[in-house]
Amino acid sequence: MSNHLLALQDFTPAQLQSFLDRAAALKKETASGLRHQQLAGKSICMLFEKPSTRTRVSFEAAMYGLGGQVIFLQAKETQLDRGEPLKDMARVLCRYADALVVRTFGQQVVEELARYSEVPVINALTDLHHPCQVLSDLMTVIEKKGDPKKLKIVWLGDGNNMANSWIQAAAVLGFPLTLACPEGYEPAPAILQAARKIASQPITLLRDPAEAVQGADVINIDVWTSMGKEKEKEKRLAVFRPYQLNAELLARAANDAVVLHCLPAHRDEEITEEVLEGPQSVVFDQSENKMHMHKAILEAMICGVA
Repeated sequence: MSNHLLALQDFTPAQLQSFLDRAAALKKETASGLRHQQLAGKSICMLFEKPSTRTRVSFEAAMYGLGGQVIFLQAKETQLDRGEPLKDMARVLCRYADALVVRTFGQQVVEELARYSEVPVINALTDLHHPCQVLSDLMTVIEKKGDPKKLKIVWLGDGNNMANSWIQAAAVLGFPLTLACPEGYEPAPAILQAARKIASQPITLLRDPAEAVQGADVINIDVWTSMGKEKEKEKRLAVFRPYQLNAELLARAANDAVVLHCLPAHRDEEITEEVLEGPQSVVFDQSENKMHMHKAILEAMICGVA
């Protein structure tokens, strides 16, 4: 297994499946009242340049739930905000903690930290990838709908970091994926091209959201304006309006289709209140599963098992 979790392409199908299987087992054990202590005496350092609610709390709850400890740092509270080289920070922090969980802007930040860190670096979000989120979303898909290889899974909207990680997951795990993105807002071309070279099932990029969701088993969406893109908000609202997941669009999917959104949601922008609060929405189960998946990731990366 890779020493770091930076992007899903770095793992084999068996390794990604092991995360999914272990997260499901940990969730079941937690529900039965079992107290986990696999990481007792261990600690993680969480270095966040981007704000977070679910990612921060789910990683903290996961680490505490495994018996470990958490050190949380915002970038502005560290020398990183004053220009300290990343290689210096990595070589210091890895002597204090058993893993570094990093939420930042550039993918190059987590890559450089990983280059110099002697403990695992876990990508908790960059502008290019969101691997831990997509693993927890896949866990939810399996819970609700079964084997992803037998499903029509759709990504609707911006070709952002989530879309990139969904593409890599589809390529590695071998399930079909359909994406509908407006022109100029496609996933990273290099990621799509590389994924298609190894994919065993189609990874399809469309423009028309109605065509994309026809007969879908799973529809996954995200906000239209990600952190760092706020100046583009008005333009994006106009471009993405046809991609809103509303009752009319959802009706084109399978009757038992489920709706995923990694939250926070801008209600009545990318998704209507009716759909988000409707019976096909599984977004809060999806959010809970972040904690269980993060337990599996932390256990595997720190203990070196997968």
